[in-house]
Amino acid sequence: MKIICIGRNYAEHAKEMKSEVPTEPVFFMKPDTALLKDNEPFYFPDFTKDLHHEIEVVLKISKVGKHITEEFVHKYYDEISLGIDFTARDLQAQCKAKGLPWEKAKSFDSSAPIGKFVKKTELGDLQNLKFELKINNETKQKGNTSDLLFSFDKVIAYVSQFVTLKVGDLIYTGTPEGVGPVKIGDQLQGTLNGVELFCFEIK
Repeated sequence: MKIICIGRNYAEHAKEMKSEVPTEPVFFMKPDTALLKDNEPFYFPDFTKDLHHEIEVVLKISKVGKHITEEFVHKYYDEISLGIDFTARDLQAQCKAKGLPWEKAKSFDSSAPIGKFVKKTELGDLQNLKFELKINNETKQKGNTSDLLFSFDKVIAYVSQFVTLKVGDLIYTGTPEGVGPVKIGDQLQGTLNGVELFCFEIK
């Protein structure tokens, strides 16, 4: 199982990060050790002092595929969830300044919490999904998949040109604006169309 993350897939987030809005999907990967399930607590790592939350809609691949065309993408996933792409922003900035890869800022253990999955057939219009992150009951991020630069279909089709997708692979589809720091003691709650999919604590 692999975790594929799409970067800068919401224009307003790209702007808040002072990054260019991409003309094609940008993706990177996290190892399976990044996954944090079942609302287990996240333990704040000692190598960062600036850990940021990024809530994302997550797709679970249900069929092996490579070179998938957009018209057939819908056959390759049937469940959707919400997750967090935790980012050690200070480490990321250091790596970027040196022109180095920044996996250590994104791919560390437990950096990809994941909520419970729901059947996509239960969600209605997948291009109009509302999702929200609350920290300590205060809204920090709100997004709608209608604002995606690259739709679910485009993302899966694009990634599959380079990487064979396998059953159980997860695709984190990008975060909207509003990313920011978290701290020990915070409780993070993610909702999709008003339904809670995860709620966990930072320790």
